[in-house]
Amino acid sequence: MVRSALIGTTLVSLCNHHLSHVQAWTAPVVRRFSTKQQQQQRMMTRTFATLADSSVEFAKYEGLGNDFILVDNRSDEVPSLSPEQSANLCDRHFGIGGDGVIFVLAPPKESDYDFTMRIHNSDGSEPEMCGNGIRCMAQFLKDLGEGSSTASYRINTLAGPIIPVMNEDGTVTVDMGEPELVGANVPTTLTPNADGDSVVEQDWEANGKTWKVTAVSMGNPHAVIFVDDLETSIDFESDGPALECDPAFPAKTNVEFVQVMSPNHLKMKVWERGAGPTLACGTGACALTIAAILAGKIPRDGVVRVTLPGGDLFIEWKDDNKVYMSGPATLAFQGKAVVK
Repeated sequence: MVRSALIGTTLVSLCNHHLSHVQAWTAPVVRRFSTKQQQQQRMMTRTFATLADSSVEFAKYEGLGNDFILVDNRSDEVPSLSPEQSANLCDRHFGIGGDGVIFVLAPPKESDYDFTMRIHNSDGSEPEMCGNGIRCMAQFLKDLGEGSSTASYRINTLAGPIIPVMNEDGTVTVDMGEPELVGANVPTTLTPNADGDSVVEQDWEANGKTWKVTAVSMGNPHAVIFVDDLETSIDFESDGPALECDPAFPAKTNVEFVQVMSPNHLKMKVWERGAGPTLACGTGACALTIAAILAGKIPRDGVVRVTLPGGDLFIEWKDDNKVYMSGPATLAFQGKAVVK
């Protein structure tokens, strides 16, 4: 019994001895890991603090697939992002992705406007106005609590006053104003060949081809070309960018290729100035409807259905010479993004 007790005491003593050595060896390691974790936490805290200083809250909307990043700048008179920063946000691989950034700004002082709209295209350029974009802006304002389900807004744009109206069915109808048909004011250098110095189905030599083009401005320039078949009559990826930048349109131009489906149905593909191919273009849908009427392709009697790659818009050129556009605008997602 005495011998067993001595053995037990010796084993306990040896275990305590080795344990003290293990504790002595691991303590610095534990302290080193603890210190490293604290450093990483401090680094992460500083990183997120930096991101908070260079970030922007946004909401992503789309109108028939024509998608925009909406930024709430209602307390400001100028956009909070530069054209370069906006272009970075529009990058579909390294940013949020979008056809443009729309800024909801305060109206000019002592004016009857409710808000101001400014846009940066995905390439950083600034257009005068955007039809799908202004529907998205109207829906954004409604979602921000500005007005009822049937509210209307008087928006200041670089193309002049635009008035979107919310419909009970969830769509938005926009008073797009009167079209500009004087060729020099579109602007285009093509020779006027129709009433009022307008350019209707005029010959246009561009990209090695001869086109019949109608020039219309909806606050931004449009070159409308009617084709027999959208799939076989054009080389979209080649013709689109070449016509956009042709000298005949000194401010560049949106390009719409149009196929007449019936007297009240038009189908189109669009190459947008500053954005390239998009799924929809609201001002383009208005412009090609007017062009089709001027060229005698369709009658001027009621609503015209315009089918775009992203869906349908409904356009009416009324007797008061104003053009009205109706279509959807939908919230996709919202969040906060790093500004680069």
